Parts: sequence; structure tokens; C-alpha cells
Amino acid sequence: MAPQFRAEQIGSLLRPDGLIAARAAAGQLVSYTTEPVPDALRKTTEDAIARAVGQQLQRKVRPIMSGEYERTIYYSGFFERLHGFKIVPDVPVPAGLRNGLPVVNIMIRNGMTAREAVIAVDKIRYVESPYLADWEYLRSLVPPAEWKECKITIPPITWQHLQLRAGTAFTDRSPYTTDKEYFADLAQAYVQELQTLYDAGLRSIQVDDPQLLYFVTDEFRSGCHADGIDPDELLDLYIWAHNQCLVGRPADLHVGIHLCRGNMPGSTHIISGSYERIARRLFTGLDFDTFYLEYDTERAGDFQPLRYLPVGKNVVLGVVSTKSPEMESLDELEARVYAAADVIAQGQGRSRREVLDTTLGVSPQCGFSSVGRGRGIGMTEEKMWEKLQLVQILAERIWGRTVGVP
Repeated sequence: MAPQFRAEQIGSLLRPDGLIAARAAAGQLVSYTTEPVPDALRKTTEDAIARAVGQQLQRKVRPIMSGEYERTIYYSGFFERLHGFKIVPDVPVPAGLRNGLPVVNIMIRNGMTAREAVIAVDKIRYVESPYLADWEYLRSLVPPAEWKECKITIPPITWQHLQLRAGTAFTDRSPYTTDKEYFADLAQAYVQELQTLYDAGLRSIQVDDPQLLYFVTDEFRSGCHADGIDPDELLDLYIWAHNQCLVGRPADLHVGIHLCRGNMPGSTHIISGSYERIARRLFTGLDFDTFYLEYDTERAGDFQPLRYLPVGKNVVLGVVSTKSPEMESLDELEARVYAAADVIAQGQGRSRREVLDTTLGVSPQCGFSSVGRGRGIGMTEEKMWEKLQLVQILAERIWGRTVGVP
């Protein structure tokens, strides 16, 4: 089946200055919190989301999203709302983080000596939905017939485990003695969250897991070896954990995974490198419907890893950059999409046209503001909308439409 949308967006939108100021005034700048949102901040947030949704409806940008305005950073609001987790505000950098973690160098350069994490100290249980209220507000802004054109993002099951020093994602106070036990309970929470959101009318979810691409780097793999861990076995564990989250999901619930190389403020990336090293295992091993892949610069390598994509799975090519305000050439973008289609076609023994019709879409390479106060150098709100409309124009050139075939 073709991707839901030929022209996609990946998640975050630039936060309005008023929203940034309101969050700062409320003192809600941390990544994780269980504190209630003050009324003034909630009102400012909802107004900003309503304006963003209005722009998306007016400009026909799809899927319709909240811009992640309700979050401090793209992974906020999930783990800390599950029973059994505790927010730890001061994990030391680098001592408390996994050996070889590429982002550590950026943290140290920015003067960070500690960072927040969420650690399991009891049995992980799903008590209430982390994101249901966010979805209910988003859908209130959209006619019910268009709920299926909405999408929300969620953080990956691997997020805390991959960041933290090996063996510290859960404590002795928890019932867990193995990583698989930890992931099994956490995956059940994901299963329940997906079902809750589905029952409330959501039909598209995107898991953001940029950290999976750390496995393409020598730095991270060497760090694993230093900890006595086989990086290939760790990747297998993470693939298994992701798939456990998808067990029993409704057939018409679309779930994709976004893989990029970091989208820090100031156009900063975290890693470089081709998907080649892990492409076969990700594309054939993960049970997601769609892979949202970063392909806006040479940092991502060439399209050759796409030869491993099996028939039946989709790729949305992130060929438009959110890090730079410069507008890409439509002719060059179109040529790149055809080049990617040719690689997939050769790998699958099909024609370019078949691959274009059944497998591909286009998007920006990432969101526009993964961190609430961040943005690419020179990126403005108007440039952001121009970039999203460039994606639409590209899709219309190639497919004659911006949505997939039902």
C-alpha cells in the first residue's frame, strides 16, 4: 500500500515567541515534569496550536499536527507519566551516560555537567494515557472526517535505555533483572497507549528514534565494546523492543519510525554516516509501516541502502532541509526521488513506476524545532511554511497529488 501522504511533515514547528516566553515564565523548561500545566501556559499553548492547525488547513499541509507545541522537547511527556518511572534531574555528564554516546561531545561543548533522565524504580505500568489529552485537543480543531489526516509523534521505547550508562535504566528497587524484562513491561505500556489513541480516533503515529543511527558510528560501537556489549546484539534487542510495541495493533493504525542524525538548535547535527551499516537489519527487521529517512545532505550518504527495503514497506524521503532557509531546486529534488526509486526498484526486482506508485513519499528531513527554543540558522516562520509547501509542490510534480492511494 502507498504511503498515507505523498507530501509529509515530520513533527515540530517553530514555536511562536509568545509561547516560548510563556513557557519560560511558567518555569516549565525541563524535559520531564509531572507538574500540572499552569492555566496561562495552557491557554497560550492551545491558542498557538489552533493557529498552527489553521495554517495547515489553509495551506493544505498534511498530516495535520500540533507542532509539538505542548512539549518542551520532542520526547517530553511520555515516560514520566507511566507508573514505575522516576525523574532523575541530575544524571552526570558524561559519567552517567553510555560510553561512546555521540551527543555527549555536544553536551560537554555546551557546558552541560548533568542532564535529566527517567529511570524505572518500580514495575512499569500504564495507568493513564500520556498523550490522549493532547490528541483530543488537536482533533477538536479538525472536522471529524479529517481526523484520519492527523498524526502525532511519540518517543521510542529505547530512549532512556540507550542514553543511560549500561545497566542503569532500572534500579534495584524495580523488579527487573534483565533488559528484556524492562522492555517487556514498557512495551505493554506502548501497546496500551497506541490502542487508547486509536480508540479516540487517531490513525497515524510516528515514533522518533534518532538514536538508532548511533549504530552506524565507530564511536558508539567502540563504546559498546568498552562496556563489554556487542553492538549488534544491542541493536537486535532494540529492534525486538520496538516490535513488541506494535503487537496486536489495529490493522488500520499506521505507525512509522523517523530516523535522523540529530536536529539540535543552530542547525547542529549529532552524527554523520550512511544507513548502510544497519539498513538491512532495520528495513527487514522492524515491523513499522513507514521509514521516515533523512536525505537532505551528503551527511546521510547515498541511496544504496534502500536496496534492502522489502516490498510492502514504505519510505518517506526527507529531502528538504529544516536546518537551512535556502530553498532547494525542484528539479534537483525530483531527480533525487527518481534516483532513490531506481535503487529500490533494482533491489525489489520492480520498475521505477511501481516503486513510485506503491512505496515513496517526500518530506523535510526532520521537524523545524525538535527542541522548544531551537531552530535552524536563519529559519523563520514564513520560510518554514514555504519549505512545507515546497514538499507539496514536489509531490504534485511526481504523483499529481499530495495524499497516497487509499
